[in-house]
Amino acid sequence: MYNRRFADGYFMFLTLLWLAAGLALLIWSADRFVAGAVALSHQFGIPVIVIGIVVIGFGTSAPELLISSIAAWRGNSGLAIGNAIGSNIANIALILGATALLTPIAISSSVLKREFPVLLLATILAWFLLSDSLLSGIDGALLIIGLLLALGYLTITALRSKQNNTEAISEEIPDYTVPKALIWTVVGLILLLVSSRILVINSIDLAVYFGVSDVIIGLTIVAIGTSLPELAASITGALKHHSDLAVGNVVGSNIFNTLGVIGIPGLVHSYAVPEEILNRDLPIMLALTLLLVVVALVTCKSRGLHRGIGTLLLVCFIAFQVTLYLQSVGA
Repeated sequence: MYNRRFADGYFMFLTLLWLAAGLALLIWSADRFVAGAVALSHQFGIPVIVIGIVVIGFGTSAPELLISSIAAWRGNSGLAIGNAIGSNIANIALILGATALLTPIAISSSVLKREFPVLLLATILAWFLLSDSLLSGIDGALLIIGLLLALGYLTITALRSKQNNTEAISEEIPDYTVPKALIWTVVGLILLLVSSRILVINSIDLAVYFGVSDVIIGLTIVAIGTSLPELAASITGALKHHSDLAVGNVVGSNIFNTLGVIGIPGLVHSYAVPEEILNRDLPIMLALTLLLVVVALVTCKSRGLHRGIGTLLLVCFIAFQVTLYLQSVGA
């Protein structure tokens, strides 16, 4: 009995230690990542929104791409598509909601004119291609082409407009050389992904130890855990008054998830789209995207995404999680 208690206590201590270390590393790496990305955009004269979309948004979506590709290869279509859609829902409702709750997020008019329409079109395209309950190789190719066109359009138009660059750098920019800025951006991204994995793995171990069901673990820890890199980067960027990083992160991640994370596995293996994704998850993702665009249009000239909007988005995320849980229990 003594040995069992000792083993349990040691496991608890070690798990909590890893959780604390993972959280500390997450916060530190997010700070370094954002600092490196902002310095990099300044050194090359690149608008911060481009860094937010390409480097942060696409970079933090790498885990989702890996998970979806493996799932598609193994024929698990529900995980392959649900992973991307669930991440998009979390990005809008959880990440922007939590960030806006902490600090208002300013949204520039140029972002509304360029980035948001592309996100909305990408979401509608994915919904249209998946509406026949099948993601074929042709569908996957069309999504990838859409991704390349979106990336090219956003980059070229942002580079032509220099107002974004001066608008987003209201805070002091880190005095980094190009190599140092590049190193911190890459190292920060890697450590951001590693620290989120540490938190997810040890949170799952702790939940299993206390007898929490797999359903609850999947709907809470894993769902939130896979969004930790985006969450940390968005909050850090917003707190440093680099709102374009916070918005660009979510926009870029959602565009990449919608067109790339769903499209690339489609090139690997054609698969059927589960009914619950068509009837529940896709409409919710589209509705949240529309809500974000409408709210941004209404609040752009005033307070941006303020705490009231953040609360609304978080309530939507909680309601979605509760709905998933109740449906899984009912099933």
